[in-house]
Amino acid sequence: MPVINTEIIDPSSDITTTTTLLHETIPITGTICSGTYSDNNIKNYTHGMFQSVYDYPYLSSSSNHIFDLTIGYDSTSPVSSSTATQNTKKINLYNQYAQVLLGYTASNADNIQKFESDLDLDGTGVMGNTFFISFSRLLAKDEIKRGNVSLVVGTGSWASPFMDGATNTGVTLIDASASVGGNGIKNVIGGNYGLLYDSAENKVAKGVVFYEAGVIVLTSSVFQHCVQFNSGSGYGPSGFDALDVTQSFGSASITSSCDALRHRIQNISFNNTTEINSKIYFCRVNHNDFNYSANPTYVDGSKIRVKSAASDQPISYITTVGLYNAAGELLAVAKLSEPLRKDPNNDMTIRVRLDY
Repeated sequence: MPVINTEIIDPSSDITTTTTLLHETIPITGTICSGTYSDNNIKNYTHGMFQSVYDYPYLSSSSNHIFDLTIGYDSTSPVSSSTATQNTKKINLYNQYAQVLLGYTASNADNIQKFESDLDLDGTGVMGNTFFISFSRLLAKDEIKRGNVSLVVGTGSWASPFMDGATNTGVTLIDASASVGGNGIKNVIGGNYGLLYDSAENKVAKGVVFYEAGVIVLTSSVFQHCVQFNSGSGYGPSGFDALDVTQSFGSASITSSCDALRHRIQNISFNNTTEINSKIYFCRVNHNDFNYSANPTYVDGSKIRVKSAASDQPISYITTVGLYNAAGELLAVAKLSEPLRKDPNNDMTIRVRLDY
């Protein structure tokens, strides 16, 4: 059977590149975050700086790491003090995320840019106390798709974070102002990011989402009206059997605050994005090309097997396309789904796509 090689390809007109974006819908329910596996899918570490969430008990061979949780605050935050629990670690975590995702201020190369509840990065609307949700690459893939992030958290009491009596205390945060075309986003060192708004009051941002990095940053003010944010008995001032969010940031450990946030996550959903780059080769087969085969079985006794009479036209069947470099070395082979009949009366173009 004949093989078509790149000697017949004109690089200026017969080769092109395309990009295809594939999206998957990723739903993360509150049962995964807290309750389904009695927290056996939650892995805490001796360093106490973050915790990891898995889709199954993390000791299971079939479990997958889905995201990490941690908290941090700026060194100028009112909760920062030498007596605060894990004070240095919380400051370092905030600075690490800010440095990697935002970089340094334009006015002073020694100052790390702070997280803000707007796109201006002008020093106003600073989010001093923040939660960090870092999604694994298994979920976020190349990036999170813009404009479809939804995070539902509960702001009620510890016992009923999503519904206190007849009152719905769930808050839905969405990146409604961000678009695939680039509106409502800002580009920084960590990639593009958009704002997360309360869907009920599309005014004040409660956090930001970094699409390429796969990180959601929430301000603690989401839970500012929650008097029992953390059930950490024994923390805080005398007489408190539960902490509000500010007390939790200062008095509770990082792990305890992460547990409190997980307890209040009802649902996270977004679409991830996988970018597939393709190079397409258009292999032109003229009417007078490849009408014979180099296969030894094509002839028998110096006669072409597919001919019944000497006057008949030669016939071949194309089954394989080979791509060669300039040195004549075979680099790739493509198999056709079925043989293509070729004779002097027809020509064709075979489209070969390489994905990477």
